Amino acid sequence: MFDIGFSEIMVVAMISLVIMGPERLPETVRTITLWLGRLRQFISSARSELEDEVGVDEIRRQLRNEKIMRDLEKTKDELAGLTEDITKTSHAESKND
Repeated sequence: MFDIGFSEIMVVAMISLVIMGPERLPETVRTITLWLGRLRQFISSARSELEDEVGVDEIRRQLRNEKIMRDLEKTKDELAGLTEDITKTSHAESKND
């Protein structure tokens, strides 16, 4: 997602250590991770509520059914073409006899 390497993380950690000091840094890290966890939980719940309201499951089911119907139509057309070819071949053979 973000293009942050290990060296950049180490630079940020060192700057944070210098600015905050070793006493406040663990508390600050705990607070940041707590807020990130809450943010993730909020985003997850908002996403699931939005999907429920929009009816994503129903849309996926409908799209799947439409794909199945297209595949069936394609197979039906192929079978009709094969049947027509077989009929033409049998008529041509019967004329030759």
